[in-house]
Amino acid sequence: MPASFQNRNAKKIAKDCYYCINNKLIVDYKDVGTLRRFVSSYMKIAPRRRSGLCASHQRQVATEIKKARQASLMGYIAR
Repeated sequence: MPASFQNRNAKKIAKDCYYCINNKLIVDYKDVGTLRRFVSSYMKIAPRRRSGLCASHQRQVATEIKKARQASLMGYIAR
């Protein structure tokens, strides 16, 4: 059976957005501990399918990670 047929019947796991669940949280570039959840071990910004964020929060997180890098709060590369 080809792989494409097997994946059609697979149930999608509903991932809930971290920021939508915690309504009090605001995406902020100074909150480096939270932002580190959304980067890989190589300090690349994680895609939506891995991070589980909604589209609007994914855009905000990406912008705030870039701000944190500019402010030297986060690195561009892992050491």
